[in-house]
Amino acid sequence: MTRFVLTRLAQSLVALAILSVVVFVLARATGDPLHLILPMSATEEDYANARRYLGLDRSYPEQYVTFVARAVTGDFGTSLRARRPVSELIAARLPNSLKLGAFAMGVSLLLAFPLGVMAAVHKGTVVDRAAQVIAVLGQSLPTFWVAIVLIEVVAGRLQWLPAGGVDGITSYILPGFTLGWFVVAGMMRLLRSGMLEVLDSEYVKLARVKGVVEARVVWLHALKNALIPVVTFAGIYFSILVTTAIVVETVFAWPGLGRLAYEAITSRDFPVIQAVVLTTAAIVAVVNLSVDCVYGFIDPRIRYAR
Repeated sequence: MTRFVLTRLAQSLVALAILSVVVFVLARATGDPLHLILPMSATEEDYANARRYLGLDRSYPEQYVTFVARAVTGDFGTSLRARRPVSELIAARLPNSLKLGAFAMGVSLLLAFPLGVMAAVHKGTVVDRAAQVIAVLGQSLPTFWVAIVLIEVVAGRLQWLPAGGVDGITSYILPGFTLGWFVVAGMMRLLRSGMLEVLDSEYVKLARVKGVVEARVVWLHALKNALIPVVTFAGIYFSILVTTAIVVETVFAWPGLGRLAYEAITSRDFPVIQAVVLTTAAIVAVVNLSVDCVYGFIDPRIRYAR
C-alpha cells in the first residue's frame, strides 16, 4: 500500500510541476500588465523602473526559478493590482469557495440520491422519464444562463433570495443550486446505471426470494454496492466545484477563488493567476490522491495494478 500511495504522490507532483510551467508561460502570453497598471501619461523611464521594481526585467527562466522557489515555501509574491501578498488574497478567498462547494455538493447529494434510486427502481415509468429529463437539462443548460435566470426570477421579480454577495445562509442558495445542478444530473445518471446493474444481480434476487422487505433490498443491499463509482464522482466533482466556479462566482459576486481568478486575468496580475491555478491544481491532486487511496483500501487488487 505504501508503494501505491508514493507512486500516486509522485505522479501528482510531476503533474503540478508541468502545470507550473504551463501557467507561467500562458500568464505572460496575455500581454504586459504595466499597460493596465501605469497611467497613459507614463514615460518609457516609468515603464523601465516599474519592470525593475516588479522583477519583470529579468529573463523568463530567472523569473520562473524565483517563482517556483518561493511557491514551495508558500510565498507567491505580491499582487500587481492589489499590492498585497498573494497568499493573503488566497487565504481570504479560499474558505468562501470551500463553503460554497460544500453547500453545492450537499444539495447535489440530497437531490441525486433519491432521484437516481427511484429512477432505477421504477425503470420505464413516469418517474424514470422525469429523472432523465432533469439529467438532460442539468448537463445541457449553460451555467451562466441558469444563474442569470435565477437572479432575474427568484431574486429580481419574486425577491425571495439575495442576488449576490455573502450575507447569511440565504446567500448560498442560488449560487449553490446553480453549481450543483450539473452535478445532480451526472450523479443521478451514474447512480441509476449502477442501481440497475445491482438490482439485476443474483444476490439481490436471492434476497427477494428469501422475503427481505423491498425497501431494505433497495436502500441497503443494492445502494451500498452501487455507491463506489458515485463516491469517486462526488470526490472529483467536489474539487471541480471549488476550483472552476469562475462563472458562478462572478455572476453572483461571490468573493471566492473563481472571482479572484477572473479579476487577476482581466488585470494581467501574473502572481495571482499563477497562485490561483496552482492552488486549485493542488486541491484537485489531493482529492484525486485521496480517492485513489480509498480505492486501494476498498479493492486491494488496485494496489498491485500495473
